[in-house]
Amino acid sequence: MNKRFVAVLLFAFVVASGASLMLYKVLIKNGQSAKAAMVTEQVVLATRDIESGTVLKETDVKLLDWPGSVPAGALRKVQDAVGRGVTTPIFAKEPIIESRLAHKGAGGGLAAMIPPGMRAVAVRVNEVVGVAGFVVPGMRVDVLISGNRPGGSTTLGTITRTMLQNLEVLSAGQDFKKDAEGKPVLVQVVNLLVTPDQAEQLSLAAAQTQLQLVLRNPLDHDVAKTNGTALGLLFNGSKMKLSDEKAEATAEAHAPRPKARPAVQQATVRAAPLEAPPPPKKEPPYVMEIISGNRKAQTQFDGSHPGGN
Repeated sequence: MNKRFVAVLLFAFVVASGASLMLYKVLIKNGQSAKAAMVTEQVVLATRDIESGTVLKETDVKLLDWPGSVPAGALRKVQDAVGRGVTTPIFAKEPIIESRLAHKGAGGGLAAMIPPGMRAVAVRVNEVVGVAGFVVPGMRVDVLISGNRPGGSTTLGTITRTMLQNLEVLSAGQDFKKDAEGKPVLVQVVNLLVTPDQAEQLSLAAAQTQLQLVLRNPLDHDVAKTNGTALGLLFNGSKMKLSDEKAEATAEAHAPRPKARPAVQQATVRAAPLEAPPPPKKEPPYVMEIISGNRKAQTQFDGSHPGGN
């Protein structure tokens, strides 16, 4: 073998080895710099999937390193999470956020899932009102009421209108856990999340009218403007006006009116005014003419006094 060729090959090997060593050192240095630049902080993470209403235990959470920016409201101590109820589901290895836990001492269950300032109102349902059992926790519903307006005209009949919209269903019966498959559950009572004002309206409506729940898409939060309808308007094709008085006037205008019967003319007997009796006729006086010689005299006698002069 040519010695010159061997020398060139050996020189190339040495150069390649040196270049590889230098590249390796550069990569190691950059990796250490990147690792040093990455700041980690310890936050409380969930060790398993946790359902709503669960009271956290020490085995449910753990203090671990969290790379990158820490989510706002993340807990930094295990003691701050233990014993508090979960208001929304938390997945494994997810930071425990303050806003997703109930206040200390509130416990778990349904009460822990009610946000501050809100209320849970129970509504009695059946297979029809409960939309065939599809009103389950996590769903959104509208509330329809049917009845007669107090003090209003009965021309329209029963009136139905949408009273409340986009209410969250907290529980169906005693089950307040969301079903991922959304299977129907036939229950007698559902709890709706409402404001205090809505709670008063819903309680009065449940006692005085008929309720109907309408299922809606949970992602649809728009409030629809509806005018309602009435029994009297279903048959003439009219629509409910924004004002009940106008609606009643419209219904009365379209409502069939009974034909008027011909009036029976009755003779009226009027009493004749009383007249005073005519005065009695006076009889003319009797005249007697007396001639005595060349003298003539007349004497009158009244008929009422036949024995006069």
